[in-house]
Amino acid sequence: METTLIKLNENAARFVSKPKKMFISGRWVDAVSGKTFETRNPATGDLITSVPEGDKADIDLAVRAARHAFDEGPWRTLKPYDRSKLLLKLADLFEENAEELAHLETLDNGAPLSMTKHYPGGAAENIRYYAGWTTKITGETVPVSVPGKVFNYTRKEPIGVCGQIIPWNGPLMMAVWKLSTALATGNTVVLKPAENTPLTALRIGELVQEAGFPDGVVNIVTGFGSTAGQSLVDHPLVDKIAFTGSTAVGKQIMKSSSANLKKVSLELGGKSAHIVFADADYEKALQNAANAILLNSGQVCVAGSRLFVEKKIYDNFMSDLADYTKNYKLGNGFDPSANLGPLISAKQKERVLGYLDLGRDEGAEMLVGGNAADGLENGYFVKPTVLANVNNSMRIAQEEIFGPVVSGIPFTDIDEVIKLANQTEYGLGGGVNTTDIRKAHLVAEGLRTGSVWVNTYNLIDPASPFGGYKQSGLGRENGAESIDLYTETKSVWINLD
Repeated sequence: METTLIKLNENAARFVSKPKKMFISGRWVDAVSGKTFETRNPATGDLITSVPEGDKADIDLAVRAARHAFDEGPWRTLKPYDRSKLLLKLADLFEENAEELAHLETLDNGAPLSMTKHYPGGAAENIRYYAGWTTKITGETVPVSVPGKVFNYTRKEPIGVCGQIIPWNGPLMMAVWKLSTALATGNTVVLKPAENTPLTALRIGELVQEAGFPDGVVNIVTGFGSTAGQSLVDHPLVDKIAFTGSTAVGKQIMKSSSANLKKVSLELGGKSAHIVFADADYEKALQNAANAILLNSGQVCVAGSRLFVEKKIYDNFMSDLADYTKNYKLGNGFDPSANLGPLISAKQKERVLGYLDLGRDEGAEMLVGGNAADGLENGYFVKPTVLANVNNSMRIAQEEIFGPVVSGIPFTDIDEVIKLANQTEYGLGGGVNTTDIRKAHLVAEGLRTGSVWVNTYNLIDPASPFGGYKQSGLGRENGAESIDLYTETKSVWINLD
């Protein structure tokens, strides 16, 4: 029986069908080279459209437009309340175009509509949160103890031109996370979306223009990381780089940015520990364990890919988790019965399958999954996979797979599991399932991670900071902490004698 897919939103179809251009200085332009590249539907492998292949020349134009808008345009002198009004208008446009944006995200990224339908509203919430910050970014008076009568105060000022490089696993929300804070604090932006998922970023450019932002405040250049992305990192007129992606690329960005000491914030990889104690609410813990690894087909930086289960329930829990994965149906994101989509590309599919072969070689037991999905050969689908008999030192337990693959590791007590959980180069997320509040607090304190979820997983809010310890990154997005990522503090001394 054939599956009836939800029809692509009419506005989304219209957007996809028209020629794609980049957004620079308030104009829609082709790449200077005239080159384009393809973006494909990961659920089918079919061509969606072609977009401009921006490179060093296009980045230079975009950076200079952002520099002019910051140094000489109206943006720097715009009153905070007026910046807030523009952001609130942009948030309204996200909600007004919610279905179109969700459909574009599913088409380009593959995530099911049951997920992406929530993204535009979440994006609007994030933008409104930072719209409220524009009038609350303040300095302070400082009681200094220098000779004479002196008044000292501080100012929080925008950094300047911000290069922002976003990933393919959540392109709409990742763009908004970076844009909203940068714009609220008075910066200008050059945004480089991932080459796999350029569509929602380009549509955001249209909404930015419709909202009435001055020319050059937001610029969007599509292209590849090795050319457009690297050129953005290297450009001497860029004051800050914000990047979300792999730890390997983050390290390269740090190295490149040292040439002129750009400000850098990084949200990188993870190998998060998800801990289940024997006293946990069993059914809730099963649900949390599945959600922690299968959300977005495991293509989530905080995915609970290392599942630590107390020995006394380990065998039963792992077996039941394998059965629980049957609640997930792989399929095209426009299939209303599907709740698990494809991986982003053929390359990512092969990478995940390679790790599954490695897991077999290392001695892990495949309780369920372990291969590509049958009947979906044209897309990039891998079955949900539950691995048992995993040792924390195995490569599958230490390296980020970024797919629907969870490694089950037994433990005996709270001290052991905290130690095991922290035996990783990453420190982005973590989860604890227990009905003992003492255990919950002790583990939350002991885990060296940026986020810890207790009896839940994957909750995120604009008001709560997000980021990682160790090689999971630098800085925090969301919350008040994000304001610090996009501002400089100036100390002003006034001689009153």
